[in-house]
Amino acid sequence: GDVIHRMLTATQYVAPLMANFNPSYSRKSTVQYLDNGTVFVVQWDKVYLQGKEDMGSFTFQAALHSTGRIVFGYKEIPVPVLQISAAQHPVKAGLSDAFMILNPSPDVPESRRRTIYEYHRVELDTSKITNMSAVEFTPLPTCLQHQSCEMCVTSELTFNCSWCHVLQR
Repeated sequence: GDVIHRMLTATQYVAPLMANFNPSYSRKSTVQYLDNGTVFVVQWDKVYLQGKEDMGSFTFQAALHSTGRIVFGYKEIPVPVLQISAAQHPVKAGLSDAFMILNPSPDVPESRRRTIYEYHRVELDTSKITNMSAVEFTPLPTCLQHQSCEMCVTSELTFNCSWCHVLQR
């Protein structure tokens, strides 16, 4: 989005492993990306935790496919993720989405109050993140996949869906 706010970064993320990493610690540490139009991949290669460089380096990646599929791959996880301190930075793995709205403040009429609504979060069990492991997220079906009124109203989705003739969705 076009709104940058500290709480949005805490509630909007695709995080294979969020921690206090320091990519500038070693010349061998890199954060690289690749986008071939079908998949966008970000790889953290040989990155170290700030102040805990003796733990060893981490190598992992996130692959976002145009189909909506997301894969987190873990190559090198030198210590159990549960042992990583969250004192300086949150330690998370998963997906989260939120939005922010500006509401008029009841106390000062000309000011606005930001309200962030986190509406979906998937947290991984970090004890499962180990060397040479992966996690795959597959999108659930939605009404937006239907291309006609008939397909929409006859679908077996588990939520109340209806066809909009104006939008053709």
